[in-house]
Amino acid sequence: MFDTNDFLTEEQVAMRQLAREIAEEKMKPVRAKYDETGEFPWPIMKVLADAGLFGAFIPEEYGGTGGKVMDMCIITEELSKVCSGIALGYAGTALGTFPIILYGNDEQKKKYLPDIAAGKKLAAFGLTEANAGSDAAGIKTTATKDGDYYILNGTKQWITNGGEAETYSVVAITDKTKGPRGATAFILEKGMPGFNFGKKENKMGIRASATRELVFEDCKIHKSQLLGKEGQGFFVTMRTFDNTRPGVAAQALGIAEGALEEAVKYARERKQFGQPIISFQGLQFLLADMATQVQAAKQLVYAAARAVDAKHPNMSALSAMAKYYASDVAMKVTTDAVQVFGGYGYMKEYPVEKMMRDAKITQIYEGTNQIQREIVALELIKESARRGK
Repeated sequence: MFDTNDFLTEEQVAMRQLAREIAEEKMKPVRAKYDETGEFPWPIMKVLADAGLFGAFIPEEYGGTGGKVMDMCIITEELSKVCSGIALGYAGTALGTFPIILYGNDEQKKKYLPDIAAGKKLAAFGLTEANAGSDAAGIKTTATKDGDYYILNGTKQWITNGGEAETYSVVAITDKTKGPRGATAFILEKGMPGFNFGKKENKMGIRASATRELVFEDCKIHKSQLLGKEGQGFFVTMRTFDNTRPGVAAQALGIAEGALEEAVKYARERKQFGQPIISFQGLQFLLADMATQVQAAKQLVYAAARAVDAKHPNMSALSAMAKYYASDVAMKVTTDAVQVFGGYGYMKEYPVEKMMRDAKITQIYEGTNQIQREIVALELIKESARRGK
């Protein structure tokens, strides 16, 4: 697809090139194996760590290289062009880390962020439950105050990097009478007594990504592990998603770009009726539409990432727009890529069927696309009310 390096800094161009080389040289040869086995790609995580890419979304004062959402998106996009399941080990760590970046105190940041920036430890975010997916305010996991401690009980479901990560940002209810304002965020560590993991899920796509339950049974947490203040859990969640949804959008964008590249390459090589199928106008129009959709998604994803980095007042709406538009494009473009390949596209020896399976989850996690549209609509209503005053 058409590069947009003219809009990036020299550092970002170099970062993109590094991520691209890792994806092509290290990830592409093993993506089918990890998709088939569902094994977590620790060797690739080490390569990303050694390359310093985990530091991209962490501030310099805590061992990172700047802490920009845009940088995280560039890396996620490039990795996802080749394998979004492997890329999710990286992007899921960003999701688990942002609550600490945004709400952690200096002591907490010094304790946890340098190891994450160095890639020594992965992170995860524990919010979703069996009956609380898009309804983040409906969580049932409780944290009961007991002197200087809180006792956690409950189960989180479908947690990316679950069981593999060492650091967990977890939201639990500390006061049932206050609704969303009764939720509190905590930092937990793998191995804490009372903190265990459920089964690893057998998924349709992103199979190289570990997805497990987090199980809390009288898990004792010191008050020093609070993220922000008691009762701020819902705000921690919403602000985290404002910062990380462009990352999901970048993942979707990368999937779509990868599928488009494969489709164009195949259409140039595949011959029917004595000529490459890319010479047929019907297929040219299909590819042109795919390319246009990808390019439109790219501009929106980058605009959202820059808005978040600039703390733009409309960053929530732009993040939601980017997430749902890019993921819808990913689903459409990968489906069309399979169509370009014809019967071969349905076979596992070609990458587009995997890309199609991987694309679907981007329409679901970090808030379904229906929820994203509600966020955008509510922001429109608020904006209209402000202008009407």
